[in-house]
Amino acid sequence: MNGNRRTVLGLALLGACKPLLAALPMSSHAALAHVLDDALAALVTDPACELASLSVLAIRKHNIVYEGQFGRRRIGNGGLPDLPANRDTLYRIASCSKMVTTLGLMRLVEANKLDLDADVSRYLGFSLRNPHFPERAITLQHLLTHRASLRDDAGYSFPAGTSLKDFVTPGARLYDKGAMWASKAGPGDFFTYCNLGWGLIGTLMERVTNERFDRLMRRLLLAPLGLTAGYNPAALAPAALDNLATLYRKRTVDTEVWDASGPWIAQADDYRSKPASPPPGIERYVIGDNATPFSPTGGLRVTARDLGTLMLMLMNKGVHDGQRILQAATLERMFARQWTADAAGANGDTLHGLFNAWGLGNAQFPDQPGRRLVEGGFDAVGHLGDAYGLRSVFAADLQRGNGMIVLVGGTSVDPDLIKGRYSALARFEEDILTSMFRHAIAG
Repeated sequence: MNGNRRTVLGLALLGACKPLLAALPMSSHAALAHVLDDALAALVTDPACELASLSVLAIRKHNIVYEGQFGRRRIGNGGLPDLPANRDTLYRIASCSKMVTTLGLMRLVEANKLDLDADVSRYLGFSLRNPHFPERAITLQHLLTHRASLRDDAGYSFPAGTSLKDFVTPGARLYDKGAMWASKAGPGDFFTYCNLGWGLIGTLMERVTNERFDRLMRRLLLAPLGLTAGYNPAALAPAALDNLATLYRKRTVDTEVWDASGPWIAQADDYRSKPASPPPGIERYVIGDNATPFSPTGGLRVTARDLGTLMLMLMNKGVHDGQRILQAATLERMFARQWTADAAGANGDTLHGLFNAWGLGNAQFPDQPGRRLVEGGFDAVGHLGDAYGLRSVFAADLQRGNGMIVLVGGTSVDPDLIKGRYSALARFEEDILTSMFRHAIAG
């Protein structure tokens, strides 16, 4: 039922991994890879929480040293054939997309089209102000660090033809009771994770370039890196669309009722019986009014291998294949610590320990009790994702050149009921990351 395709440490990646291969005999690589294969395969089929599919990649000292794919990218439930996950399987990576969106935005900062410290109203074409703190400007720095005093309580995704101005402006037709604004904390005061901020970020990126968000990100970042990826599944090549993972839960689409003994139910990207199409109402799309139909907050479809390419670019200080994508100083600014939760929780909402430190558009995972991703030894930056059954991790130690990527295509039970032992992650996420770290990086 569950397919398994992995790359042994060495062999197919022999040229890329010479420093590591010189340090260990080939038999050691094969043994480590075999142990990791078995550990991950067991996690995918664990009755306590089955995984629909799993795609992972590990980098050690700037080299890809392990790739593994397990489970099924599409599940037929007896009516159609199952299709296994493979190295070309793309996933909708949820909030890990925010970090990628930020990299595109930083290219616009380098081109002097955006200033991180300027009032974003000048880019949006309307005044963006928290009505409870009208004298305080909101900047990109605020948006990128989830401290703009925006909230997701009234929603954060809107159909094409809807203007975000009509949603966030007091008295406008979609403003309603103004639940998108914090009443007790102004811009810069308090960390609250907010998807709406990235809808505004994508919208202002469109406005300063006059390019539709999905096409803009392809020009700024995806194409220069040679990635088979995109924020619009309808624009993917046929082969990529055929390899796009459907996201699953063992629960209905529109309720919170889980049934671990029931069938896998598609939650997103189910194109087996219907073609992918552009967002609804695309004929009414106005560039610079509302980029949320392309989900700058969570809509990137990409493979683990292509995320590995992006991670290596970050580790190489902005250079990919001899071409500079971003300046080293830009990346230093982006990944510099901007916010750290205090012990009393007075400066932000950590969501029960999930968010503890933040850069510009990236989460940070200090190797400290309660904040780490593995059981010691791995200090990382990156992002987490959680939507439609998917769970994703992009975690990189940029200084040492070590990193891990994890893409889970769905779970059979509610991950919130399977608490981790040492972090705010689910237990299966901890087990995946710790196994990868021990056997592909530390091992």
